[in-house]
Amino acid sequence: MKFSLIMSTLGRKKEVFDFIDSLKTQDYPSFELIIVDQNADNDILKFIDSSAVSYSLKYLHCPEMRGLSRGRNAGINQADGDILCFPDDDCIYPDDLLQKVFLKIKEENADILCGRAVDKALRSINGRYETVAQAVSRHNVFTTQIEWVTFFKKEVFESGLRYDEAIGIGASTIWQANEGQDIVLRALKNGFTAYYDPNIYAHHEELNIYRPDEKMLQKARGYARGMGYVMGIHNFPIGFAMNYVLRALGGVLIFTMKLNLPRAKYYYHVLMGRIEGYRHGISAVRSGRI
Repeated sequence: MKFSLIMSTLGRKKEVFDFIDSLKTQDYPSFELIIVDQNADNDILKFIDSSAVSYSLKYLHCPEMRGLSRGRNAGINQADGDILCFPDDDCIYPDDLLQKVFLKIKEENADILCGRAVDKALRSINGRYETVAQAVSRHNVFTTQIEWVTFFKKEVFESGLRYDEAIGIGASTIWQANEGQDIVLRALKNGFTAYYDPNIYAHHEELNIYRPDEKMLQKARGYARGMGYVMGIHNFPIGFAMNYVLRALGGVLIFTMKLNLPRAKYYYHVLMGRIEGYRHGISAVRSGRI
């Protein structure tokens, strides 16, 4: 089996270079890297030309394109692998990741395999994740994956499924996250199977939710809106959505009582974003816009 690693990037250079270099030591031999570069310049191409890589590397320069989901879809159209995945432009894949994914997909006979984000100490970050391996369903879809550690058999995309370009970082809408949960939910509805294993993981910097600046607060609001919106357009009951709203409300109350106002403010934005997203998603379904 061959892997196609599709990286859509904008505004980052060094992190992309680090990822390109890190793949030189991957244990699994059969893969390609497809970079969809949305930057105006072509500095990444210059680095590729000067970097001695032994694996297949494709480069698409799309400076007119914006949005992570749009870039991923462009990369899908160029992929010839049997398994597709979508690394972030500031992550690192462990040397044994592709080998582990290959064996686990074969073992579980899953169409989609999901993992988690970890720091260098292998502590889960940037989301809540289940602690034991299990099948992915509507019930646990928000605690069994992160977009850049999710692997798809090519048949999922051959069926016509693509990322919703109105959802995800850089989209022209306010729904700035959870495009991964959206496409997995649609795949499950179409009869594909998905499996989560916490032993499938990759590395990333942790989001600064402890002393968030204004940019982080805006990101929190956009990410939360995306989550709520995906819940709404997929008709999750209000009780399910309220569980996530109340978690955020709990954060507001706890950190207010601790006089940690920056973190309380962070959870306030998460709270409001989830409510806003869910209301808009439900409204879109009821009005026939979705």
